[in-house]
Amino acid sequence: MDKTSPLATDAVNRLVQELSKLPGVGPKSAQRITYYLLRASTEQTQALVDALVSLRQKTQLCSCCYNIADGDMCPICRNPQRSSGQVLIVEQPQDILALEHMGIYKGRYHVLHGAISPTEGIGGNDIRIKELLDRLSAGGISEVIIGTNPTLEGDTTALYIKRLIAPLGIRITRLARGLPFGSELEYADDVTLSRAIEGRQEF
Repeated sequence: MDKTSPLATDAVNRLVQELSKLPGVGPKSAQRITYYLLRASTEQTQALVDALVSLRQKTQLCSCCYNIADGDMCPICRNPQRSSGQVLIVEQPQDILALEHMGIYKGRYHVLHGAISPTEGIGGNDIRIKELLDRLSAGGISEVIIGTNPTLEGDTTALYIKRLIAPLGIRITRLARGLPFGSELEYADDVTLSRAIEGRQEF
């Protein structure tokens, strides 16, 4: 669908097109944001530009868990008070934000950056499962908590990971099914997530 307008300038149409590519931003929202930025002060617009450039230049993936970091390791992996014996596997970095908001889980994480989806051509080698296995093989981890989303892709990924981890003799649990099927951790409320962690089951 063409989101450009013959009545708008090339610069306006270009920004509308780019904003429309963002998740959750439709053509109308993209137009509203664009025209808001046209009215905004130069300082406000430049602050947004600087923030976007900084996001690309000053962030990287944690060398341990693959969360978003501003250095070699993320704040969670750098924190000596976090239990290094527990690793909670999630699909995306924003899942960590949802889980950390509760303040219940005190272990560490591993971010897969996706889930297995044969229909989209995404297999086990396309997400960070090898890095997880390397981490587990190094020792020191007594429990792996699988926190993939309760979706078909999340379940497929969970079963695949379980099959690979089982020979290592590490305890494997999964977040309790307080989470409705087809939902995502990122959008779950605190009570549901708390029950999912506290009620995790052997997997």
